[in-house]
Amino acid sequence: MRATLSSNWPTLLRRLEFVAYPAAAGAAFVVLSLGVVTWLPALAAMAHGLQRWRAEGDSHCFANTFASFPRYWRSLWRHGLASTAAAAVLTANIVYLLGRSEPWTFVLLAAQAGIAAALVIHHVALAAEAGRTPGGTLRDWTRRALALGFGSAARGTALLGAVVSAVLLSLVVPLGPLLLGPSIPVLLALSFADPRRHTS
Repeated sequence: MRATLSSNWPTLLRRLEFVAYPAAAGAAFVVLSLGVVTWLPALAAMAHGLQRWRAEGDSHCFANTFASFPRYWRSLWRHGLASTAAAAVLTANIVYLLGRSEPWTFVLLAAQAGIAAALVIHHVALAAEAGRTPGGTLRDWTRRALALGFGSAARGTALLGAVVSAVLLSLVVPLGPLLLGPSIPVLLALSFADPRRHTS
């Protein structure tokens, strides 16, 4: 029995990595996002930390997220500001439409929900591409993100499903939606964009 536990211990630790490191990167993202408009650069920095763990075995996801944030802030703060404004407008529209009872409101609500879903997919893919190629430009990241998120219906659906399921499934963990809600979808996007994985 003891021998079996000893032999399974490395496997157990390896599996725990898939919770611990994304949670650590997610914690860094939460702290960096306290500035509200900083959420997109923080998401890209988190993706970079996760990519270094995936591809190079660097387990310092929390520290790497903070270290790479200034670079992504310089590149993405305008995009993050515009995206924050767009999210605020969408939220206001949805709240307003939910208070209406006319038949046409359903069509407008569906349109708003579709736009919101597309924005979620795009920003998850954008963060993954920025995290994967930190030396790139916003134009390059955007072009690759569009291909990653919308080049395949299956990929786009999987990314959107990961956003929803990561939040719901992590409800059982204290602070789970905050720590794992952003990191799991980005990790999936990274695996789509760059299938290589550090195995040592």
